[in-house]
Amino acid sequence: MITPAFDLSQDPEFLILSIRVPYTRTSEFDLYIDGTDFKFFAKPYFLRLSLPGRIVEDGREKAKFDIDKGLVTLRVPKETSGEHFEGLQMLTSLLAPKGSRSAKPLIEDLSAGGGEGAGDDDDEDEDEEDFDWQVEQEVYKESSEEELGALQKYGFGNQRCGVFARLQEELSDVTDVKNPEGTTAAERRQGRLHAEASAFSPDHYLADLFEDAEIKGLLKFRPWWEKPSPSTEQEEEEAAVSFTDDEKEQLRKFTNRSYLLDKTSRRQVWLGLVDVLLAYCYEARSTEGEHNVESPWTIRKLSGTLCWLETYSSLQDVLVSFGRRVLCYPLYRHFAMASAAVRDTTKILQSGRAGVLRCLLDIHRVFRENDPAYILNDLYITDYCVWIQRVKSKKMSALAVTLQKASLRKKDLELELEELEEAATMVAEEEEEEEDEEEGAASDCAPISHSDGGGASSDGSSSDSSDESEESEAEEQSCTESNEGGGGGGGRGGGRASKDNPPQPQPVSAASPIPQEPTSTPSSASQGSRLLIQELGERVAEELRISQDSEANGGAANGGAAKADATSGSRSTGSTLLEPSPRRNPLLIVGALEDRDESDFVG
Repeated sequence: MITPAFDLSQDPEFLILSIRVPYTRTSEFDLYIDGTDFKFFAKPYFLRLSLPGRIVEDGREKAKFDIDKGLVTLRVPKETSGEHFEGLQMLTSLLAPKGSRSAKPLIEDLSAGGGEGAGDDDDEDEDEEDFDWQVEQEVYKESSEEELGALQKYGFGNQRCGVFARLQEELSDVTDVKNPEGTTAAERRQGRLHAEASAFSPDHYLADLFEDAEIKGLLKFRPWWEKPSPSTEQEEEEAAVSFTDDEKEQLRKFTNRSYLLDKTSRRQVWLGLVDVLLAYCYEARSTEGEHNVESPWTIRKLSGTLCWLETYSSLQDVLVSFGRRVLCYPLYRHFAMASAAVRDTTKILQSGRAGVLRCLLDIHRVFRENDPAYILNDLYITDYCVWIQRVKSKKMSALAVTLQKASLRKKDLELELEELEEAATMVAEEEEEEEDEEEGAASDCAPISHSDGGGASSDGSSSDSSDESEESEAEEQSCTESNEGGGGGGGRGGGRASKDNPPQPQPVSAASPIPQEPTSTPSSASQGSRLLIQELGERVAEELRISQDSEANGGAANGGAAKADATSGSRSTGSTLLEPSPRRNPLLIVGALEDRDESDFVG
């Protein structure tokens, strides 16, 4: 027989069942309704459900069949009008186990008393009320050689053993424990702590700490569990969390089963669930909800339960282990990412069983599509998906409250994070001070441009002003040295012309056609004046070079005449000289005069 795809919903008066049975005849439907038992048969489909509430067959039931879709919709009245049936989304728990008319376990703990389902529920409720999440396990004691010889247990509720003995090739890709069958829980924990200490990279941590632009963007991401507001009401919870068709199909494929767990095992299962959810929340936030090829590795690596087959004794141990692994292995090693994952896990637990089940189904799909991570589904995730559908809602709420009150601090991780951050901050401050000092020294050594004596404004760049000032000073110094060496016409050796000490004229009369530069220049014309001065300066330098060459040649041919001409300061008619003027621009054009008497140069 084939179990059909089905879905359940409700209103205050009726339970609504949607059953997909394609390629069947409408005349072959059979229904059986008796309290919490519901059976449906349409060859070759058969569906049997154990409902969370009682239904009746009183003539108000209705059925509708959509031939095109192959969908049968049944409306069955509730025995108590207005009653709310809890957990209709937990499809796996509604399917009764094969060979049994109810979902009771085939093996029961008689010490619980009575053997009735109600008695078991009462005992479980008492355990839930008295449950203390902060209770530590007993101190580890050395076991005898006979006990060590036995295979070690692991998996969901520590109920599996011998699995990795048959999967040695896949062992390294699934878990970091070298020999799970012969390694005790205490040895696994020591190995995990040692591996984390070796994997921690201070450079990577500090890089993510100070260059956190991308991490800030991830912290702003809002996953699906943050969009609906958390509520403790079951009606709102079921309305807020919905499952896709693929997730519903996977729920129908799971085999319904019961788990006999003692108090210690139940605590370890709950803490392992928190550990797995923390790893899932980090991965969902780091990829912004889009899983990639690294997702199976990230979830497995961040969970000590999955990676080291760890069993925790308190909620604080779970948080510390997760925080250490976040700072040792993934791409984004930032403490804020670990804190965000803790907040996300709290919100998922507050959303109830439906929210937790949706996360577990997502993890199951990620591992199912990766080889050999599917082994972790067989060891943990599948059992969690089936078990979580049968737990009490108040147990989930109590765990959410405890996790919300828990705190994770950097010093709890024992990785010397605060010392690293303090040292890195000091180094950064010293580097900033050195940079400031270098910038200050560079600004002190920078050249400062001055305006000329006439007060003309300058709109040019500082580099142009500096070049013009240096050129003017060089010319003025050259003219001063020439005057000191040459003096008047009767000075000793003053009439000798040379390349390094060219003859310079004395100031001429006011009647000479000397272009006068205005003492002040409007700011709008300063740029044109500067260009004109530059062009004239280039012409002066060229004519000086030509004049010096011609005088040198004339002195070699007519030594006495050259000396006399140099003393009298006679020049060719077309030559041009420079005259220093402290009151104006130092580059002024002076036209040489013909037949100047020597008396003209005598003051």
